[in-house]
Amino acid sequence: MRAISFIAAALAALAALAASATAATETPACSAQSTATVPPVVELYTSEGCSSCPPADRWLSQLLKTRPEVVAMAYHVDYWDRLGWKDRFADPAHTARQYVGVKRQRGGFAYTPQVVLDGQDHRNWSGNLPAPAEAAPAPLRLVVTRTDNGYRADLASTSTKPLAVQLHWALTENGHSSDVRAGENGGVTLKHDAVVRDWGQMPSTTLAANGTQSYTLTPTPARKPERPRSLAVVVSDPASGRPLQALKLGC
Repeated sequence: MRAISFIAAALAALAALAASATAATETPACSAQSTATVPPVVELYTSEGCSSCPPADRWLSQLLKTRPEVVAMAYHVDYWDRLGWKDRFADPAHTARQYVGVKRQRGGFAYTPQVVLDGQDHRNWSGNLPAPAEAAPAPLRLVVTRTDNGYRADLASTSTKPLAVQLHWALTENGHSSDVRAGENGGVTLKHDAVVRDWGQMPSTTLAANGTQSYTLTPTPARKPERPRSLAVVVSDPASGRPLQALKLGC
């Protein structure tokens, strides 16, 4: 009897150990799923060399607190760098993205600070965003999952007609601070949130009625891994830039 009891106890211990090891390796996936409607999508084009930009930077930081559903991205452009201060977050690709948006809107021009709300120039940014209204259901669902090598984005159209789409993503960081020593903001400490550190755009495509599409997103490694990053993913209509679905993932 003692031998049987000993064997049973040993087997139970081994089972518990195996369960513990399995639990340690099967960590829950980091993922996010879109809501039934499209959240507001805000792009801020800004620069540390622009004296009129700090109020817009502060506005965006406050927006993230008061409207957490907003998918926000701050693209620092580089055309102010020649005036005495090089913005460490600026990238020529950000400037190019702004010009693409200007061309799409026909008749506009690039300026800072520029707020683009749901694909359209939004000059009255100093006030609140329009209050959330009852919106029509989004024409597609979006799921984004963290993987070993980056992220996976899965689209599923809910439209009964073909749907033209284009996906772009941006990795953003909050809580940045810069002591500006020259240029229009010389002597000022600037604070930034939703700073775009890496981004990419997929070729436009057309989803069949109720069709699906998957993408692999491979951002560059974080410059400082200890700083939290968020991934914003936006699926837009290629012709108008109007978001069809969007979400953000904070892990």
